[in-house]
Amino acid sequence: MGSFMSKALLDFFIAFGVVLGGSMLAGIGAVIALQSPVDTMKYIAEHLKIWAVVAAVGGTIDPIRVIESNFWLGNLSPVFKQLLYIFVSFVGAHLGTELIQWICRGRS
Repeated sequence: MGSFMSKALLDFFIAFGVVLGGSMLAGIGAVIALQSPVDTMKYIAEHLKIWAVVAAVGGTIDPIRVIESNFWLGNLSPVFKQLLYIFVSFVGAHLGTELIQWICRGRS
Protein backbone atom coordinates (compact mmCIF):
# COMPACT_ATOMS: atom_id res chain seq x y z
CA MET A 1 0.00 0.00 0.00
CA GLY A 2 2.97 2.31 0.56
CA SER A 3 3.87 2.16 -3.12
CA PHE A 4 0.33 3.11 -4.11
CA MET A 5 0.26 6.08 -1.74
CA SER A 6 3.66 7.34 -2.85
CA LYS A 7 2.70 7.16 -6.55
CA ALA A 8 -0.64 8.85 -5.83
CA LEU A 9 1.13 11.62 -3.92
CA LEU A 10 3.61 12.10 -6.76
CA ASP A 11 0.79 12.21 -9.31
CA PHE A 12 -1.01 14.85 -7.24
CA PHE A 13 2.02 17.11 -7.00
CA ILE A 14 3.06 16.62 -10.62
CA ALA A 15 -0.37 17.72 -11.83
CA PHE A 16 -0.43 20.57 -9.31
CA GLY A 17 3.03 21.70 -10.40
CA VAL A 18 2.27 21.54 -14.11
CA VAL A 19 -0.70 23.87 -13.69
CA LEU A 20 1.00 26.19 -11.22
CA GLY A 21 4.32 26.38 -13.04
CA GLY A 22 2.80 26.65 -16.49
CA SER A 23 0.47 29.42 -15.44
CA MET A 24 3.15 31.39 -13.62
CA LEU A 25 5.53 31.16 -16.57
CA ALA A 26 2.72 32.13 -18.94
CA GLY A 27 2.14 35.17 -16.74
CA ILE A 28 5.80 36.13 -17.09
CA GLY A 29 5.51 35.66 -20.85
CA ALA A 30 2.41 37.83 -20.90
CA VAL A 31 4.28 40.64 -19.15
CA ILE A 32 7.08 40.40 -21.72
CA ALA A 33 4.48 40.39 -24.53
CA LEU A 34 2.70 43.39 -22.97
CA GLN A 35 -0.51 41.44 -22.35
CA SER A 36 -2.57 41.05 -19.20
CA PRO A 37 -0.77 38.51 -16.99
CA VAL A 38 -3.88 37.93 -14.87
CA ASP A 39 -6.09 37.02 -17.83
CA THR A 40 -3.34 34.89 -19.36
CA MET A 41 -2.69 33.00 -16.14
CA LYS A 42 -6.39 32.27 -15.61
CA TYR A 43 -6.81 31.09 -19.21
CA ILE A 44 -3.70 28.91 -19.16
CA ALA A 45 -4.55 27.37 -15.77
CA GLU A 46 -7.99 26.34 -16.99
CA HIS A 47 -6.77 24.95 -20.31
CA LEU A 48 -3.67 23.25 -18.91
CA LYS A 49 -5.64 21.18 -16.39
CA ILE A 50 -6.31 18.16 -18.62
CA TRP A 51 -2.70 18.09 -19.82
CA ALA A 52 -1.50 18.17 -16.25
CA VAL A 53 -3.53 15.03 -15.53
CA VAL A 54 -2.12 13.35 -18.64
CA ALA A 55 1.44 14.26 -17.65
CA ALA A 56 0.94 13.04 -14.08
CA VAL A 57 -0.40 9.60 -14.99
CA GLY A 58 2.28 9.06 -17.61
CA GLY A 59 0.41 9.44 -20.89
CA THR A 60 -2.98 8.65 -22.25
CA ILE A 61 -2.62 5.16 -23.72
CA ASP A 62 -0.94 3.14 -20.95
CA PRO A 63 -3.43 3.89 -18.14
CA ILE A 64 -6.35 3.17 -20.46
CA ARG A 65 -4.69 -0.08 -21.57
CA VAL A 66 -4.20 -1.15 -17.93
CA ILE A 67 -7.87 -0.42 -17.18
CA GLU A 68 -9.14 -2.22 -20.28
CA SER A 69 -6.98 -5.35 -20.06
CA ASN A 70 -7.49 -5.90 -16.32
CA PHE A 71 -11.19 -5.13 -16.39
CA TRP A 72 -11.92 -7.83 -18.96
CA LEU A 73 -9.79 -10.33 -17.07
CA GLY A 74 -11.68 -9.61 -13.86
CA ASN A 75 -8.70 -8.07 -12.03
CA LEU A 76 -10.45 -5.05 -10.57
CA SER A 77 -7.72 -3.98 -8.13
CA PRO A 78 -5.41 -2.56 -10.87
CA VAL A 79 -8.45 -0.92 -12.49
CA PHE A 80 -9.41 0.88 -9.28
CA LYS A 81 -5.80 1.87 -8.63
CA GLN A 82 -5.48 3.39 -12.10
CA LEU A 83 -8.78 5.24 -11.72
CA LEU A 84 -7.66 6.56 -8.33
CA TYR A 85 -4.37 7.77 -9.86
CA ILE A 86 -6.33 9.65 -12.50
CA PHE A 87 -8.68 11.08 -9.87
CA VAL A 88 -5.84 12.18 -7.56
CA SER A 89 -4.09 13.79 -10.53
CA PHE A 90 -7.26 15.64 -11.41
CA VAL A 91 -7.61 16.89 -7.84
CA GLY A 92 -4.02 18.17 -7.95
CA ALA A 93 -4.60 19.93 -11.27
CA HIS A 94 -7.88 21.38 -10.05
CA LEU A 95 -6.32 22.69 -6.84
CA GLY A 96 -3.54 24.26 -8.90
CA THR A 97 -6.17 25.97 -11.05
CA GLU A 98 -8.05 27.15 -7.97
CA LEU A 99 -4.83 28.54 -6.49
CA ILE A 100 -4.16 30.52 -9.68
CA GLN A 101 -7.75 31.78 -9.67
CA TRP A 102 -7.33 32.81 -6.03
CA ILE A 103 -4.02 34.57 -6.71
CA CYS A 104 -5.57 36.45 -9.64
CA ARG A 105 -8.85 37.27 -7.88
CA GLY A 106 -9.74 40.94 -7.77
CA ARG A 107 -6.90 41.99 -10.01
CA SER A 108 -8.45 41.73 -13.44
